[in-house]
Amino acid sequence: MRNFRLITNAFKDKDLHLSRRIVSYIEDKGGRAGISVSNIEGVVAEDFPLTDIPDDTECIIVLGGDGTLIRAATKVESLGIPLIGVNLGTLGYLCELEETSVFAAIDRLMSDQFTIEERIMLSAQIDGSARTQFALNDVVIHWTGDLSMLQLQVYVNGNFLTTYHADGIIVATPTGSTGYNLSAGGPIVDPKSKMLLLTPINAHDLNGQSIVLSADDVVEIEMGSRRFQKDEKACVSFDGDTPIHMKVGDRLKVARGNSVIQICKLNNQSFLEILRKKMQR
Repeated sequence: MRNFRLITNAFKDKDLHLSRRIVSYIEDKGGRAGISVSNIEGVVAEDFPLTDIPDDTECIIVLGGDGTLIRAATKVESLGIPLIGVNLGTLGYLCELEETSVFAAIDRLMSDQFTIEERIMLSAQIDGSARTQFALNDVVIHWTGDLSMLQLQVYVNGNFLTTYHADGIIVATPTGSTGYNLSAGGPIVDPKSKMLLLTPINAHDLNGQSIVLSADDVVEIEMGSRRFQKDEKACVSFDGDTPIHMKVGDRLKVARGNSVIQICKLNNQSFLEILRKKMQR
């Protein structure tokens, strides 16, 4: 690899200090690099356009944390460029590198000493909408407004599965299993696996457990009503971003996306080793 692009969370890399050092280092070694600034923290007015990324870019280095990497991944998924994350935050499962290891990692990337790990994505669409959203971590339906539960009717491959009475529901990828899914009591699974996780949020049901589905299954979630007025309100978000309002009768369809995200891996640590280290912090 010789051609790189940095996507930087400017809130975590003040004045782009580390980003500029990385660009200089790559250029001194005969490579090429540039910087695009993510507005994930609202530090800049708007996010960078995809045209910022040259066609011959071979690797995208994301500086920030898991959130910055997830947002970058969903934005550039159509480009098919591998990514690697530099963790400048606290707890990170996706970002393999730390500030102290980034320059040694660049040496290995430029010497082609890496492997590629593929992660599945989700595509989601509300019935009647022409807009399809994508997510690397999860698609979440959650209530808005007053403190009341939602009635969520779940169908898998067109067949009725169950009805959850809950604050919401999470459809997560294996990559997203360590995110909101984990906080809601869902299982942790190897991010390389091919499956979908269905986890209710604060379910008021004795059967309110997570369900593990095949990655080839299609999940549909219809918003029912628990009140005569049928005025319940909810939101659906994609990797915690781009919220879209839902009303009673709306149905959300979630399935495995057609594309995958490629993550550069430099070490041979198993997911269980990484998980053990994170749990000891």
